[in-house]
Amino acid sequence: MKRIVVLGSTNTDMVIAGRKIPVPGETVSGGRFLMNPGGKGANQAVAVARLSAKKGACTFIAKVGDDLFGRDTAARLKRDGIVTRLVVDGKEPSGTALILVDAKGQNVISVALGANGTLSPEDVAPFRRDIESAAALVMQLETPVETVAWAAKVAHDAGVPVILNPAPARKLPKALYPLVDWMTPNETEAELLTGVKVVDAASAGKAVDILVKRGVGHVVVTMGSKGAYCGDCRRIYPCRKVKAVDCVAAGDTFNGAFAVALAEGLGCADAIAFAQKASAISVTRPGAQSSVPFRKEIA
Repeated sequence: MKRIVVLGSTNTDMVIAGRKIPVPGETVSGGRFLMNPGGKGANQAVAVARLSAKKGACTFIAKVGDDLFGRDTAARLKRDGIVTRLVVDGKEPSGTALILVDAKGQNVISVALGANGTLSPEDVAPFRRDIESAAALVMQLETPVETVAWAAKVAHDAGVPVILNPAPARKLPKALYPLVDWMTPNETEAELLTGVKVVDAASAGKAVDILVKRGVGHVVVTMGSKGAYCGDCRRIYPCRKVKAVDCVAAGDTFNGAFAVALAEGLGCADAIAFAQKASAISVTRPGAQSSVPFRKEIA
């Protein structure tokens, strides 16, 4: 069985859920504290594992510190049936994130990359065969972009589809774009990459055209409550309306589910629908990985 390989970050999320997010200089009391496993890479790996039709469908490549958070990460991922390829950094701590969530489920996040920021091509090279034999390679941008580019080239040369979620937003090297089969920016990320402010289908289409001209194979722009714009279909697929309590990892759930659907042979419209169902469930629950649904819940 070919596995989906996720290469990316793993963090421990320290969350305060309160009535509002403070403005600079303000203190807001009365929140509830939670500590959850997170990181865009680990979140997407968990989504792949839980939403795949078969167990053991995900391999996760990442770097952690030689600390409690790193060891806890390894144990948690294995409980989800994920094949872990974790490099241990003896100097940097495991990644952490501080998250504030308001009563409407909106959030702000500050991340200390720690070991995630030192993940190098040399660290990933021992797992080259995992990438070359994968059903797909899924990546984000909480690890060094040169490592992302290296892994994309390995996958591309082996004929393995590359799915890049360009989050958090940053400029990308020109050579990376032609190596990406599917790119899944949100509105903010699409604007940073293209200079086009994405507010509707027309502007999303303009952003997509720029990315495709740079060499990206296919683009889906996620637009929050508006839905997802598919560059192939030239339309927005609206998402189902739910009462959101926490939007943390909603995008990661979408991306993991989308990768699963594509790997299982679904077309873009059906893959988006599958991913939107998973994401809609995730926002009705608190936490990052704790909010990711299982395959049976989608059915």
